[in-house]
Amino acid sequence: MRYWLMKSEPDAYSIDALAKDKVTAWTGVRNFQARNFMRDQMALGDQAFFYHSNCDPPGIVGIAEVAKLAYPDETQFNKKSDYFEPKATRDKPVWFHVDVKFMRKVPIVPLEELRKHKALANMRILQRGNRLSITPVDPREWAFISEKLMR
Repeated sequence: MRYWLMKSEPDAYSIDALAKDKVTAWTGVRNFQARNFMRDQMALGDQAFFYHSNCDPPGIVGIAEVAKLAYPDETQFNKKSDYFEPKATRDKPVWFHVDVKFMRKVPIVPLEELRKHKALANMRILQRGNRLSITPVDPREWAFISEKLMR
């Protein structure tokens, strides 16, 4: 099993929305590296920190699980969608996504709290210039956050 951090702006899609929906398609990712993580590396049962971004304070607010392997993101074919991709065809889709399932909400672990711990110094979300909406989380980072910061 692998671990991930998946960012979403709470105004766009929040942990509360996922709790209500139970399962959702993680659509709208338009970064090739994040797409490749979903398409090539995510496996059923992988766990993810659900992270609220672009809010005050940003941070981890829940746990989700990969519930369906990558498949073409339908928004790329919809000319009225903000995520329309003119280069995409049904035979050669450009963008993919996974489905994620709600596992649980957690008391927020703010970004500033993550920054305080030496054990998390290499965590991708803490790296300068990182803007990826999906990043891998090292199993040691996952364990540290789960055991020491989620109370």
